[in-house]
Amino acid sequence: MPSISPTSRTQPGLGKETRATTRAYEESAYLCLAIRICGHMLSLMPHFRIKEAADLLGVSDDTMRRWVEQDRVSATADDSGKLAIAGDDLARLAHTLAEETPRPKPRPVVAESARNRFVGLVTRVVKDTVMAQVEMQSGPHRIVSLMSREAADELGLEPGVLATASVKSTNVIIELPEQP
Repeated sequence: MPSISPTSRTQPGLGKETRATTRAYEESAYLCLAIRICGHMLSLMPHFRIKEAADLLGVSDDTMRRWVEQDRVSATADDSGKLAIAGDDLARLAHTLAEETPRPKPRPVVAESARNRFVGLVTRVVKDTVMAQVEMQSGPHRIVSLMSREAADELGLEPGVLATASVKSTNVIIELPEQP
């Protein structure tokens, strides 16, 4: 059951003097703020505790705390006094980290229409009589491709082979986790 810590304050500039109630909903490490104005709940930016932020970026808790101390990302204390990082700040840090990470340059391609290319190493190949499942690791990204066994054999795909995954899709699905 999520714990609810309401705080009330008067908000000038919302009509005359509108009373707004802010509530912090906390379940495990996930913290989401919402504000009630004139009977309507408006969701504010989610906040992530240090542990969860570190897990999302694939670093240790200590590294995340060090980045907070070095002002690489800002954090605020929640009602219980634990540090939390705003989702948009965490997203900016993730983007910065991705830009700073050196990536191997793709080798020249004769022709292609896909704009999203991930250079990486094949880490696993599972084949049956008709299909093959090929897994690649491209930096922090795990990419899985299903293809015909014939295609996998012709490409000589096996663990340790340098390959490029070209992604062209008309549908990219982004999901949000259940909020407390």
